[in-house]
Amino acid sequence: MKKAIQFGEHVEGYNIPVLNEREIRASAGILFLGLILSLMQIMYKNDFLLVKYFITIFLTDFIIRVFINPKYSPTLIIGRLVVRNQVPEYVGAQQKKFAWIIGLVLSATMFTFMVIVNAFSPITGIICLICLFFTFFESVFGICLGCKVYKLFYNEKAQYCPGEVCDVKAKQDIQKTSKAQLLIVVGFFAFIYFTAFFFNDFYSKTPHDLFGIYGSSKSK
Repeated sequence: MKKAIQFGEHVEGYNIPVLNEREIRASAGILFLGLILSLMQIMYKNDFLLVKYFITIFLTDFIIRVFINPKYSPTLIIGRLVVRNQVPEYVGAQQKKFAWIIGLVLSATMFTFMVIVNAFSPITGIICLICLFFTFFESVFGICLGCKVYKLFYNEKAQYCPGEVCDVKAKQDIQKTSKAQLLIVVGFFAFIYFTAFFFNDFYSKTPHDLFGIYGSSKSK
């Protein structure tokens, strides 16, 4: 029973419980996909059904992570299956638990408003955006935003952070960004701006059916 209810895995060579960052990122990607699809249903169809199911799934998943054991979390299990052939990247479990408690509070608040009260407001909109940013940064960049504020609440340094960002170290040459590269980024955004400014009317035109397939099917 004690092994069933725990947080993190004990791995040889690590003096604290750890988790596999690769499956966490995969899980965050799954949650991000579910969230973005739910928001699209609201934006384009004014349909809140999918988001209610998603919030219920989100909350249930985080209750299992925080109060039972992350290895029994359905999305983490799916993430483990997806990245099973990749070498694990171990991260400290404690800061992840703190971040997931934040996710639990946010999802519980959303569940209360959207499912129980059956109402939406600026509060639900802001929480949705926060969850969107959290899952996006975790899945795409491997940055745990919740973990960033861990040190503010606990007077201790987080251990075994993804990419060893907790450890102070000199950047290697391949990690450094030159002035020329920064100018390229600035130029890229300027290119996007001027493209939108000069060609917006051209891009706004609805594409025509090149082979007339959809037009003929509609006429039938």
